[in-house]
Amino acid sequence: MKPRDIARISLFTALLIALGFIPPLPLGFLPVPIVLQNLGVLLAAAILGPKRGSIAVGLFFLLVLVGLPVLSSRTAGIGVFYGASGGFLLGWLVTPAVYGGGRRLLGARAAGWQRGGLLWLVGVVLVDGLGALWLCVGLHLPLMSAVLASLVFVPGDTLKTVLAVLVTERMRQLRLAAQ
Repeated sequence: MKPRDIARISLFTALLIALGFIPPLPLGFLPVPIVLQNLGVLLAAAILGPKRGSIAVGLFFLLVLVGLPVLSSRTAGIGVFYGASGGFLLGWLVTPAVYGGGRRLLGARAAGWQRGGLLWLVGVVLVDGLGALWLCVGLHLPLMSAVLASLVFVPGDTLKTVLAVLVTERMRQLRLAAQ
């Protein structure tokens, strides 16, 4: 791995930590809050790609595992991954890899709206779907109740996806102009 890759991975891990300083928005009916850290996951997936993006999110989770309270909830340790947010966190971890695989299927000539739609499918539908499944299994919620409860995240996650796409496309334009 090149020093430039290490620097990028470190930068995105730091971004995930920084977004954790923005207080979560608790929901009264669900033990999982609305957070901005998934914006960092979306950016890592879209900008770093599958390998480096997965490493950045994995490094962030390693910090959580060793006890650093870098999640918005200020919780840490292995128990976080078994708690109510576990499915969402699993979704964060697989987002860069799944998005990268989808990008390969789309090809290099994919339009911005196609990349954005794919990022939304992976970063919103997949993550919130895994979160709902985890709520169903871990909290013993009926599947339909868990899915309906997880729908509360879709509007905000959609806005985060739009922001991630705008940032990514702007960076892509700047990179092309520099060549």
